[in-house]
Amino acid sequence: MSDSDRIEERQDGETFALCLRVVLAEFTLELDESLTPSGVTAVFGRSGSGKTTLLRAIAGFEKPVRGRIALGDQVWFDAEAGIFEPPNRRSIGMLFQDVRLFPHLDVGGNLDFAWKRRNVRAAKAGMQQSIARDEVIEALDLGMMLGRNVTSLSGGEQQRVALARTLLTSPDLLLLDEPLAALDRERKAEILPYLEDVTRRFMIPTLFVSHDLDEVARLADRMMVLSEGQVQMYGGTAEILERLDLEPIAGRFEAGVLVEGRVLRHDTRLHLTTVDLDGDALTIPLAEGSSIGDTLRLRVRARDVALATERPAGLSIRNVLPGEITDLIRTPGSGEVEARVQLRSAHVRARLTLAAVEELGLAPGRRVFVLVKSVSLEGGR
Repeated sequence: MSDSDRIEERQDGETFALCLRVVLAEFTLELDESLTPSGVTAVFGRSGSGKTTLLRAIAGFEKPVRGRIALGDQVWFDAEAGIFEPPNRRSIGMLFQDVRLFPHLDVGGNLDFAWKRRNVRAAKAGMQQSIARDEVIEALDLGMMLGRNVTSLSGGEQQRVALARTLLTSPDLLLLDEPLAALDRERKAEILPYLEDVTRRFMIPTLFVSHDLDEVARLADRMMVLSEGQVQMYGGTAEILERLDLEPIAGRFEAGVLVEGRVLRHDTRLHLTTVDLDGDALTIPLAEGSSIGDTLRLRVRARDVALATERPAGLSIRNVLPGEITDLIRTPGSGEVEARVQLRSAHVRARLTLAAVEELGLAPGRRVFVLVKSVSLEGGR
């Protein structure tokens, strides 16, 4: 099945309905949401908020006491109708923190296991295998390691093999339960581009559990934020990341915005990339792997933005952009103020002190210069 066929399948009016109540010993998860059955939806929240319980209920490892779980016309659970499909009857691929590879098989053997099982199920159902084995191997760069024992692989390599094995089951829904949590920063940086590529290449609707906003910003099209077993907010990633009421869950230092820009040029000597934000030029660390004209997603944290009423000189900060303050929001019970500043088309947020706001005479409508101290590259789109 081609990518265009998969896109067409996901645009035929399907919905992913989640209406469930899961009761555990000392915890209750309850939600009623209709999710978009395409792209990547991040399930975000603190430890104990219900993220993994949600995935286990969808996969069939936890049985809700009431509700309904369905993807299009596939009903996996319906309490009123008495339907509860076991995990092996659900067209779901789930990737855990621990890779759960077969240690007695090499990489190729682990992939063949999933491939053959899917082919058997597809033949019984009169269906064709929709994801090609060679395509998965190529996408995850596994060709040179098919004969290697999985115990000899690094953590990042093992996760790539586990992801490939999951994809080869041709699932209609992909569940990723914090697959990067056990990896160090270097291994995360190694596997993130692969995750980003395969979730878009194979067009499988994906729920991605994470408590790391950098991962969410890079991979997710949408966010569902859980707190104490309830959905606190659901919407586009850029929209949710900017909401002030996300801070109690994500942490005050994570507030910021996502912006998208086009690569203008690379300076390999200085290890810098210049990105165009509809007329505003932003310099970031060298975006290796990107080409001129590529669109990049960037995350600008409020803590990394300062404001000046006059263009500063003699600074080490390279990014100084003209803008206009549109909003000032004081944090209750503190001396902090969040400023929203409009650039040409994008906007940023800055975290200021109330003293600085008063001394500089800052107010909505005031023209300022935006000093961006740091930018996180969150991948291409």
